Amino acid sequence: DAGQYRDEEGRQSRHAERATHTSILDAIGPAEAGPVTIGWLMSLTALSEDERLFQASVYEFADREVRPLVRDMDEHGAIPRTLIDKLFSLGVMGIEIPDAYGGGNASFFHAVLAIEALSRVDPSVGLLVDVQNTLVINAIARWGHDGLKQRYLPELAARAIGAYALSESGSGSDAFALATRAVQRDGDWMLTGRKLWISNAHEADLFVVFATADPDAGYRGITAFVVDRTSPGLTVGRKEDKLGIRASSTCELLLDECRVPAANVLGDRGKGYKVAIETLNEGRIGIGAQMTGLAQGALDHAIAYVKTRKQFGKSIAEFQAVQHQLARAATDLRAARLMVYEAARLRDERRPFVNDAAMSKLFSSEMAERVTSLAVNLYGGYGFVKDYPVEKLFRDAKIGQIYEGTSNLQLQTIARQILEGN
Repeated sequence: DAGQYRDEEGRQSRHAERATHTSILDAIGPAEAGPVTIGWLMSLTALSEDERLFQASVYEFADREVRPLVRDMDEHGAIPRTLIDKLFSLGVMGIEIPDAYGGGNASFFHAVLAIEALSRVDPSVGLLVDVQNTLVINAIARWGHDGLKQRYLPELAARAIGAYALSESGSGSDAFALATRAVQRDGDWMLTGRKLWISNAHEADLFVVFATADPDAGYRGITAFVVDRTSPGLTVGRKEDKLGIRASSTCELLLDECRVPAANVLGDRGKGYKVAIETLNEGRIGIGAQMTGLAQGALDHAIAYVKTRKQFGKSIAEFQAVQHQLARAATDLRAARLMVYEAARLRDERRPFVNDAAMSKLFSSEMAERVTSLAVNLYGGYGFVKDYPVEKLFRDAKIGQIYEGTSNLQLQTIARQILEGN
């Protein structure tokens, strides 16, 4: 059974065109029709003109608007609503939403570029944008009927934040061992259960919630629902006090006979496992982008520091041992970016990408831990205190090997794919 549902693949694609609202997607003009092919670019990391301008614009925003807030957000465990509103105005909270719904009408690859650029400055902000685009919006755009799309996509493009509620206390890597139940009553659905580790939950206006409607059917009894925050019986619980990505909220979600209209079923009844697997496959590429951005930020700091730090009468950048460590870190980072970009391009071209997504998340998350650890080491004692930026990035990196599928789960996925000849 596990092999069946984990082998499901998403088949979505997007066409990059001019957005209809004021955002950086307006500023860069129309994108080339359809995804940019690897053959035309000749290099996985080469960007088309609109992609390059988009990436530069997002990073410039992050450097100007996010960087001054990073330490305060980490200490207080929150992203200010004023900054979130600026992210909406920038256009990065609804990148793939069609322009008919007020979104950017761009590609999945654009979302990856945005997540990477933001995470270079603060991975918490990168995660906010990641969950919004690669999980919530993708799920509703792919599986929602016209009524759901018309109701929620314009809100997600303009002001509403989404969260993705799958995990429970007894269902981590075994994602579909769900205890949350969905029972029909008077034409509506009543959801009862407790969700854990829900990113964006504190700020969220709506949730994609997975519950078991038919316990006897195993994972095929799971159904997905779109649940408004104001729904009776829904309570957002306490925020977790975390090691890293502290500004990104992670909360429990309590459902006590939460009433959900029948029209808010996402996809078909009993197809919740398919909704989850296809969106998580895409979400793993987003986590890969977060980790490459995070590692790039740490490497930027380390390179700048070793050029100015003097020992024994010269900068430590002149020592061969330091040079070799930086060279290895840069090589690992480039390899990770290549894997992430390849997976994202394959997804946009509607080609199989499950294995590439798993590999990119596995490698980039482990690479990020190594690179940030090196940055701390090169800073020496300064790297161990909060007055300098690398200790935070080191803390932020650890989650990459845990959420949206642990490293062991990625290895399991990769092994299955290669043994089956995929």
